[in-house]
Amino acid sequence: MTESNDDVRTIDESHALEAAACLFHGFSDPSRLTILRHLALGEHRVVDLTEHLGLAQSTVSKHLACLRDCGLVSSRAQGRASVFSLNHPEALTDLLAAAERLLALTGDAVTLCPTFGTAAAGSGQASA
Repeated sequence: MTESNDDVRTIDESHALEAAACLFHGFSDPSRLTILRHLALGEHRVVDLTEHLGLAQSTVSKHLACLRDCGLVSSRAQGRASVFSLNHPEALTDLLAAAERLLALTGDAVTLCPTFGTAAAGSGQASA
């Protein structure tokens, strides 16, 4: 039995949408966004990020693992520490600029969204 071109396109589109959802999950937490913006300034060790951002070491490590799984950051050994950097800094800058433009166009609509807005996050309805 052979797949039709429509079936292949549907599978490819489904896979692409799932990959996009996974990527955007990497941006779904304010702490991860803060880490990404800080790494846009250059490489940092976990201890540097915890100090600069005021986050617990376990929190930073957990978010860096998510960002690494999304392909957004990588690490290299430096002595006993790991140094993290952005994999695609220019693309990240472009994406964040596009997000800022979209947020400016939608105003409070994103914040007030009953499903994913800040009120929903406070009620436990939305999850990262």
